[in-house]
Amino acid sequence: MTSVIELDFTDLVPVLGIIGVAIALSLWQKLNLEGQLVLGAGRALLQLLVVGYVLEIVFALDNVWSVLLILAIAVSIAAIVIRNRIAKKIRGLLPLVWLSLVASSALTLSYSILLIVHPPRWYEPQYLIPLAAMLLGNAINGASLAGERLVSAIEQNRQEIETHLCLGATPKQAIDTYRKEAIRISLIPTLNQMMVVGLVSLPAMFNGQVLAGTNPLNAASYQILILFAIVLTNLIANLLVTTGLYRRFFNQAAQLNY
Repeated sequence: MTSVIELDFTDLVPVLGIIGVAIALSLWQKLNLEGQLVLGAGRALLQLLVVGYVLEIVFALDNVWSVLLILAIAVSIAAIVIRNRIAKKIRGLLPLVWLSLVASSALTLSYSILLIVHPPRWYEPQYLIPLAAMLLGNAINGASLAGERLVSAIEQNRQEIETHLCLGATPKQAIDTYRKEAIRISLIPTLNQMMVVGLVSLPAMFNGQVLAGTNPLNAASYQILILFAIVLTNLIANLLVTTGLYRRFFNQAAQLNY
């Protein structure tokens, strides 16, 4: 494998031409997407450059506290995004989501780093930060979808849930069907990705490693690891989020209070 061809700031000038063509097409077809394309491109450019500089500093510092700080910031941002995607404002939702993400990602990362990857140090930023970022990025979609689906189901089936409660069901039993359905639906995108990976699409991690000069078989091994880790992280996070969510809909007398 040849060494990676590096891109510098001068290479970003023609890169902007790509988004420029997209803007021109939007103007030509009168799609009114120019503003969103400019805003999205500007934010992506700024955010990725800032992240690049920050991670360069973290790699240079090479200590556990800087790595943990980056992970804490990433988890916090992911929790805020998930909280905002769940339309109903529920008391204590942000801490619930934050703890769910910490628990699910910490468990999966610990297993992956300590038992599979075996880096020189468990907090090696080269491995821990990218793996955590991919897990959290996917957990945002899964947890927000599961949470929003469960909240909507409870609100739309209030009478049915109250009927179950009147017949002696516990809150958990009364919403069990809706909770399971919310979790199943939240995992559909991840399961669909697993079904077609390598046949229809090549994931970003695989492509990135190949571009960096990694042997394709080694890149495939890492991609298998991250796909399976994403499934487990999403499942644990969704279980925790939906469990915490449904409990906030009931008071101590097992009555719906929202």
